[in-house]
Amino acid sequence: MKRLLPALISLLIISCAEKENTLSADEIVQNAIERSGGKLYEMAMIDYTFRGREYKSYRKGGKFRYTRIMTDTSGNRLVDVLNNEGLNRSINDSNVVIQDSLLLPIGNSINSVNYFVHLPYGLMAEAANRQLIGKDTIAGREYYEIKVTFSENGGGTDHEDEYLYWIDTQNFEVDYLAYNFEVNDGGVRFRKAFNHRVIEGISFVDYENYEYKDKEVELTKLDSLYQERELDLLSIIETKNIRVKLDSIN
Repeated sequence: MKRLLPALISLLIISCAEKENTLSADEIVQNAIERSGGKLYEMAMIDYTFRGREYKSYRKGGKFRYTRIMTDTSGNRLVDVLNNEGLNRSINDSNVVIQDSLLLPIGNSINSVNYFVHLPYGLMAEAANRQLIGKDTIAGREYYEIKVTFSENGGGTDHEDEYLYWIDTQNFEVDYLAYNFEVNDGGVRFRKAFNHRVIEGISFVDYENYEYKDKEVELTKLDSLYQERELDLLSIIETKNIRVKLDSIN
């Protein structure tokens, strides 16, 4: 019995150390946000170009304003502004009434673009539900697998979509992500981040965007399918002309 005591004590010490070193999903996501800019997101005015359209985002004190500027096929200049109060549109500097049927699609489109450009900031949103699935290895690097779903209340019209993020266990970078969606007959996507850069303390990336024909595939299998080259490259997603201006905290 005496000989067993040192071994039991050692096992208890190792077990306790492992528990202390285990991070929760929220802690992992929070570390990822801090690594990518942290509180700077909450005081930043960010301008960028995405797919030929100009975007501007601004947050401060719980308020936000997302602006999208584009030109339609007739040469008219359309400016959409989404904020805490709702959505407004102007055409050639004149305010117009948006049809009720277009309010959600326009708002969702603007929200979606900003969500991905500002990742991982949005992962701590009140409507987001985070779950640590486990760990996996991609290209020799170890990642936390974080599943994110959204509550119906506050999660938007696409709240049934599921997301999976691969967050590096060492530097907490979000190098890969996957999601499924229901609109337009549904599908799955897998993205690999590249062109990491930091502008005024905030991280930005571009993506290789892949698809998989089997819409019912589990998101957790997509990283293996990617390494086995079973995914089809659908597009390259680039955020261009990024400019960041940090507002005063006061």
